[in-house]
Amino acid sequence: MLETLLINSGVATLGGVIGFLISKKMSLSQFDHYEKTAQAKANAIESEAHLLLERSTKRSHEIEKEALRKYDEAYARVQSDLSIQEALLSQMKSDFEESRLRELASMEKLRNEIESKRLTVNRNVQTLEKLKNDYSLKMQQASSILEGRASLSSTEAKALLLEQVHQNSRLELARLTRELDEQSREQLKRKADYILAQATSRFAGEFASERLVSVIHLESDELKGRIIGKEGRNIKALETISGVDIIIDETPNTIVVSSFNLYRRAIATKTIQLLVEDGRIQPSRIEEIYQKVTDEFEESIVREGEEIVFDLGLGIMHPELLRLVGRLRYRASYGQNALGHTLEVAHLAGLMASHMGGDVQLAKRAGLLHDIGKSLTHEGNGSNHVELGAQVCRRLGEDPVVINAIYAHHAQEDIKSIECACVCAADALSAARPGARREVLESFVRRVSEIEEIATAKYGVKQAYAINAGREVRVIVDTQSINDDEAMLLAKEIASEIEQKVQFPGEIKVNVIRESRSIEFAR
Repeated sequence: MLETLLINSGVATLGGVIGFLISKKMSLSQFDHYEKTAQAKANAIESEAHLLLERSTKRSHEIEKEALRKYDEAYARVQSDLSIQEALLSQMKSDFEESRLRELASMEKLRNEIESKRLTVNRNVQTLEKLKNDYSLKMQQASSILEGRASLSSTEAKALLLEQVHQNSRLELARLTRELDEQSREQLKRKADYILAQATSRFAGEFASERLVSVIHLESDELKGRIIGKEGRNIKALETISGVDIIIDETPNTIVVSSFNLYRRAIATKTIQLLVEDGRIQPSRIEEIYQKVTDEFEESIVREGEEIVFDLGLGIMHPELLRLVGRLRYRASYGQNALGHTLEVAHLAGLMASHMGGDVQLAKRAGLLHDIGKSLTHEGNGSNHVELGAQVCRRLGEDPVVINAIYAHHAQEDIKSIECACVCAADALSAARPGARREVLESFVRRVSEIEEIATAKYGVKQAYAINAGREVRVIVDTQSINDDEAMLLAKEIASEIEQKVQFPGEIKVNVIRESRSIEFAR
């Protein structure tokens, strides 16, 4: 019995030990499984972390390269702008040095002329002193002769002689006065011609002509239908938004944009070109593109005004005036572009002011702003460009010389300065030169005919020809009917009648020609 118990107890103990060992083995096996699973997850996490690190490193390198590229581009642009500015400054320095040398040479020439005239005056003074002494001696001799032969007293003879000398002196004085007046006029004319010739020869402006239509070329006629749109919706939207007329006729691959307003026409033309390139032509897209183009034009206008003021060396100018200067590119007068005319006047006025001793920079500024009101005439409630320009320049604090030039170049004020006179002369030169402005053929022919009719209607006129684009008329008169004095009077009468009856730009020169010929044959 005891043995049985012992055996059972040993078996139970052995079974417990075996069960414990089996349980421990199973626990270790399960722990290994968990450990391997955890290790796999850790490896996966580590791999993912390495992948993310590689991607982050690659992205950081790409961002760094992009930043370096943008930096290099910005640096290149800055270097390019700096080079341009340095070139401009170098050119300005060179121009200034040339101008300074010319002025020094001119001053030296004037100094020599003054010295020569001083010596001439001294010689004349000495000559006059000698003549005065001779005159006194002859007067004494004449008095003695008169007293001896005319039985006159000294007082009576002196009075008679003084009266005769007084009459002779008056005639001589009148002759000298006329000669000096003619010489002065001739010298002044030569000086004025020299200044104008120097100014116009140093600045040669291009011929400026603006048309009233813009032509857009299309790749195919199919685009015309897309521009018109269903039931004409697209073309109506374009015309309504832009304020221009769009003409689509049978001309192949072509549409025409028509408007007297160059600014609106340019925006409309650019809008249509962008729509054609984009291909999406519909009312909403038209409005979007039109607004984008308008914003770009406004920015370019201000930028162009800044460049013009910088090129002319005018210093600081109010931003509103810069915008108005840029808008002059989209205004025209008689086919002459307003900005081209304005720049031409500014350059010519500056050149003339340099010869006449005026302020060159102020003359250029007045020339640039003399027609600034033309940028506002479309929104000026009926006011003319002179009043509009004077108002805006006065409001923005411009120099009184500028305001005087605005009024004076249309004869609404008297010229009050050298700079203003230069602007008025430059404006006349720019507007009157051949090819600067376009005129309607009918009005040109009518004006020429009226000038010739006025001249031929006068007594004694044989023939009259209007030449030089109607700016000069040559009148040939009968020598038997008209003498030299009457020829001068006839020229004044014709000029006066032309001023009253004919409208014309600039001035018209009247030449009255009186020619006589004597012919004989030797046999």
